[in-house]
Amino acid sequence: MARKNVIIIGAAGRDFHNFNTYYRGKEEYNVVAFTAAQIPDIDGRKYPAELAGELYPEGIPIYAEEELPKLIKDYQVEECVFSYSDVPYNRVMSLSALVNTCGANFNLLGPEKTQIKSTKPLIAVGAVRTGCGKSQTSRRIIELLMEAGLKVVAIRHPMPYGDLVAQKVQRFATIEDLAKHKCTIEEMEEYEPHVVRGNVIYSGVDYEAIVRAAENDPDGCDVIIWDGGNNDFPFYKPDMMVTVVDPHRPGHELAYYPGEATLRMADVVVINKMDSAGPEAIQIVRDNIVKVNPDAAVVDGASPLSIDKPELIRGKKVLVVEDGPTLTHGEMKLGAGTVAAMKCGAAELVDPREFAIGKLAETFKIYPGIGTLLPAMGYGDQQVKDLEKTIANTPCDAVVIATPIDLTRIVKIDKPTVKIGYDLQEIGTPNLKVFTDQFINKFCK
Repeated sequence: MARKNVIIIGAAGRDFHNFNTYYRGKEEYNVVAFTAAQIPDIDGRKYPAELAGELYPEGIPIYAEEELPKLIKDYQVEECVFSYSDVPYNRVMSLSALVNTCGANFNLLGPEKTQIKSTKPLIAVGAVRTGCGKSQTSRRIIELLMEAGLKVVAIRHPMPYGDLVAQKVQRFATIEDLAKHKCTIEEMEEYEPHVVRGNVIYSGVDYEAIVRAAENDPDGCDVIIWDGGNNDFPFYKPDMMVTVVDPHRPGHELAYYPGEATLRMADVVVINKMDSAGPEAIQIVRDNIVKVNPDAAVVDGASPLSIDKPELIRGKKVLVVEDGPTLTHGEMKLGAGTVAAMKCGAAELVDPREFAIGKLAETFKIYPGIGTLLPAMGYGDQQVKDLEKTIANTPCDAVVIATPIDLTRIVKIDKPTVKIGYDLQEIGTPNLKVFTDQFINKFCK
């Protein structure tokens, strides 16, 4: 029987998971290529033979998504599988039109075909967009479970941008582990807030192997938390699904793939950032929750800021540095750093665009809507150096850092800095404790 030639359209995350769970080892399929988007410098590599299995002794090449029409023709591809997240519907269907025009089928794999079942009780936390606050929601749930005396292990959505074989299964328990695994800034932003609180978090490439390692963690494991990425649905079958929505982007919860799926499958929906959003926007989000998932419980939430040196902001010209992916494919225009600068009376938000160099200058060209904020991009050594130089080049009185990590540990900054922190704070009842208690009574007794 002739094998069906397949291309997986991805961004170094969901694409590898879809391959591992659905295509790897199946002789009826021949995955001839991955394509890559969203993340810089991930094309031109291979998904290695050590991970791809015996049907792919040479591994699987990764190309830029722009080459898709040529690849479909050259490889006589019958099916293209869209496998990345936080994408507007018009972009998804435009890509479908391109694929169909080239003669191939366009496919989307769902949870039933790709989710892995854990032997431990599992809570999944997702969101309808990048930057909604799912990681701070995960941390809040972990706190509640730990207060109940449970051993909690977190597993993070993949960010495998380096040596994929070495990153098959990664365990982070200390700050030193971040350097050991050669983490990018984006990875540090996700792992560091967990480890500084004393939590173990896993990530990597092969999520079957990862969950089995987490279930048998040397420090113990009673419950697993899936800390999702972008707006993807979980890699694991959840016993409780929590989805975070963002009233700073009302309507996006029904306009991005696969964010609407995470909203529809939620048991609990958290409306975050209500302390800084307008009532009209909050109501739009409430109405949309009821429209597609009327049975979901809703928790109201806020993201109160901690500002370590507000006196350095008042009346000053400041450069605001925000989480990179939230500003790029997350399309956020108003982050925690901006809110803090406005709250503390900054005289001006300095525009870094004319001072950006190298990879940072390229980022502003690719995402022109970022505006007067500086994304903390750091997918490789050169990008980190360009970030450091861009900050140095930008004339300002202080740098407001609203990334989840201590950026000064990674980047040398020769100006006064102000660190912005934020955690989830529930408003009224029902709150997350109500639902974690229900979860414990049902699954952990």
